[in-house]
Amino acid sequence: MPNPKRKHTRMRRNMRRAANWRIDVPNMSKCPQCGEPKLSHRICPSCGFYNGELLITKKEKKKEEKPA
Repeated sequence: MPNPKRKHTRMRRNMRRAANWRIDVPNMSKCPQCGEPKLSHRICPSCGFYNGELLITKKEKKKEEKPA
């Protein structure tokens, strides 16, 4: 089996190792119900729909009126 003729420097070794550490941005898709961006194959966090079915009901916040 062939061996390298010369030793690779620390810089070459570190550049090779550092080439694969970046994190990719997750693919976002548009929710067909509300149009908000969401992760693919996940329940929409804004409306609670997945695959056309309501799986999580969202509670609406009650607005409290301030007494004058």
